[in-house]
Order: sequence, then structure tokens, then C-alpha cells
Amino acid sequence: MTTKYPREGEIIQIQSYKHNGSIHRIWKETLVLKGTSNYIIAANDRTVVTESDGRTWITREPAICFFHAKHWFNIIGMIREDGVYYYCNLSSPFVWDQEALKYIDYDLDIKVFPSMTYNLLDEDEYERHRQEMNYPAVIDRILKNNVQKLVSWIQQRKGPFAPDFIDMWYEKFLSYRS
Repeated sequence: MTTKYPREGEIIQIQSYKHNGSIHRIWKETLVLKGTSNYIIAANDRTVVTESDGRTWITREPAICFFHAKHWFNIIGMIREDGVYYYCNLSSPFVWDQEALKYIDYDLDIKVFPSMTYNLLDEDEYERHRQEMNYPAVIDRILKNNVQKLVSWIQQRKGPFAPDFIDMWYEKFLSYRS
């Protein structure tokens, strides 16, 4: 049976888990702009986010989300007054199970500024969770390799970092809201 992927225009939920299977974070509503077996591009703005402890908050700005079925990261382009900021999560490739888009968050993050400078974040949290949850050595290697792949994408302005990527998908997002 072929897996159906969310259709363009469909509202989906995004669920982030930790390696031990516990829920990490849930984004209530995200609009699918393109869905294929390899990737999903989606957008949200002022969506409710529920943390693992039940606390909720609302996103502050429009965001274009890029999830890939083969890469161990996802990329969120946040559209702010002074430019696009990217938040990149080192994570498992996404899965879609008709209920939600799901992935495992592996703590390491890269924040990219409009100038395309970037910072690797949460290395201490990653190290703590790697030991607490016994990440296999193969996962550790995959994630560290994907940090390098992500840095290469940033430097080459590849994928969501390409100059017009976020603008193009944001325009499409706005067309659904009019």
C-alpha cells in the first residue's frame, strides 16, 4: 500500500519526540504547501505550541517549515521585520502516519541569521541526553555528519537557504489566507 502524504492546502499537526519516545513538542496547525514522499514544505503563523509539560505558547511570526524524509534535520525559516532567521533542528527524518508529521528531536540546533552567519546550539543538552537515553554510536555519527551537511547547505545557500526559497513559499502561504 502506498503511503499517502498530506495534500497541498491540508492543515496538519507536527509532533516532535525525544529518542526515548516521549513527546517533546506539538504544533497544533500547520498548512501544507507541498507534500511528496521525500519532503514536506509547510507554513504556520501564530499557531499554538504545546510543550511536553503541558505549557502552551503561540508562535510570534510566520514560518516556512522544511522536513525531509532522508536528511537528519529540519529547517524552519522565521520571517521577521529584519529578515529571515532559520532554526535548524538535528532530528530523525520525518514520518507521516495520517495523524501527524512526526520526528525525533536530537537537541542539537543551528540558528542562522539573515547575514547567513550561524551558531551551533545546545551541545551540552545533546551530550546529556545522548548519555541519559543511550543514543547508539551510529545515531551520534549520523547526527554529527548531518551537522556538517547542514553547514554546507547554509554556506552554499542550498535548499531552504536559497535566496528566494522562503519568499516564494511565503507568497504561496499568503494566497491560502486571502
